[in-house]
Amino acid sequence: MKIFVINAGSSSLKYQVIDMTNETLLVKGNVERIGIDGTFIKQKRADGKTYEIQKNLENHSEALKLVFDAITDKDAGVIKSLDEIGAVGHRVLHGAEDFSESVIVDDEVLRLCDKNTEFGPLHMPANVGCIRSCMALMPGVPQVAVFDTTFHATMEKKAYLYAIPYDLYTNYKIRKYGFHGTSHNYISHEALKYLGNPKAKIITCHLGNGSSIAAVDGGKCIDTSMGFTPLEGLIMGTRSGNIDPAAVEFARKKMDMKAEDVVNFLNKKCGVLGITGKTSDFRDLIQMINDGDEQAKLALDMFALRIREYIGAYSVALGGVDAIVFAGGIGENNSYVRELVLEGTEVFGAKIDKEKNKVASTGNIEEISAKDSKVKIIIIPTNEELMIARDTLRLVSQK
Repeated sequence: MKIFVINAGSSSLKYQVIDMTNETLLVKGNVERIGIDGTFIKQKRADGKTYEIQKNLENHSEALKLVFDAITDKDAGVIKSLDEIGAVGHRVLHGAEDFSESVIVDDEVLRLCDKNTEFGPLHMPANVGCIRSCMALMPGVPQVAVFDTTFHATMEKKAYLYAIPYDLYTNYKIRKYGFHGTSHNYISHEALKYLGNPKAKIITCHLGNGSSIAAVDGGKCIDTSMGFTPLEGLIMGTRSGNIDPAAVEFARKKMDMKAEDVVNFLNKKCGVLGITGKTSDFRDLIQMINDGDEQAKLALDMFALRIREYIGAYSVALGGVDAIVFAGGIGENNSYVRELVLEGTEVFGAKIDKEKNKVASTGNIEEISAKDSKVKIIIIPTNEELMIARDTLRLVSQK
C-alpha cells in the first residue's frame, strides 16, 4: 500500500509518499509561504528527479491541489493517479486528553480536533484543514490522525500535573502534554529493537531547533521535558525553556511589553538566539566558539547543562538506564554537542567513545559508547514520516 503523509504547519506543508510494501520513500516535498507572496513547492523523487513551481496560494487546500499535481506529474511524479494512494496519514499537533493513540478520522474525531484547537491555535487549524481538504479531494480514502502528544499519554498524574489549583486541571485541562511524540516513539522503538530488549529503560534526546527529552520504560513514556506547550523544558534555538514565571513578569515590565506579547517573545526571541544575540543555528555556534565568541560558548554550555540535568533526573525516575539515544538535526549531526552533553555522565555509567563520536554521522544507527560503558549511547536518525505511515497502515489494516 502507498501511504501519503502530510505534516502541515501554519504556512507550510511537508509531504511524502511511502510504499509500505518495503517502507520505501518514493517522493518527498514541501510547500512554503502558503498565504504569503512567493509561495513555492519543491519536490524530490527517490531517484533525484526534482519538481519546482512558484505560485501564490491562498490556503492549504490550494496547496494540496498543487501537491497532488506534483505527485501525479507525468515527468516528476510517482503515481499515475490518486487512486494509487491507499490511505493518508496526518501529523496533528494536539490530541489533548481526547486521544491516547492515533485514530482513523471520522466526524467525531474532527469535532474533537476543532475543540482542541485552543491548545495549538497556530498549527491545529492547518492540521485539521488539511484533513478536511483530503477528505473532500480523496473521497473514500481513509484519513488517519497521528498526534504529537499521544506517545506521552502513558505518563502518570504525578508526572504531568502542575502544582496549581486542581480545578484548573479538571476545568481547563492545564497540564503537561509533551510534544515531539512521533519522533520519541520512533527512536525509542528502534532502540528497543537494536538493544534486543523490549523492557529496556531508555532516555531519548530529540535535539534540534526545538528540543525535548523523554524517559521511556519498555516503550512507554513516563516523563518528558516539554509541557502544556513546546515552550517548557530545554533551552532551544529561540525558546527560553524553563524560567521562573516571576522573572518573566519582571522582565515584561522592564521592557514595557504587553502581556499578550510575552509568549511570542519567549518562543521566538530567547533561547540560544537570546543568549548570543546573533544566531539560533547550532552550526554557527561551533564556528563562533572557534573564533573566540564567549557568548556562543556560554549558550552551548547552558544548553548542554540543561540536557544533563534531565538525563540525570530521568535515570533516577526510570530506576536506571540502559541506553541514551540522540536524534534530531543536532543530536544526529553535532558531535561537539553530544560530547559536551555527556560530560560527567560517567557517574551513572554512561561513557562516550570520543573517536566513535567523531565519525558517527552516517545516517544509520550508530553506537558511540565506550567499551566499558554500562549505558549504551546510540545515534538513531529519526523518521517521523515513516512512523506516521506505520501507524496509518496498522489502523487501516485493522478495519
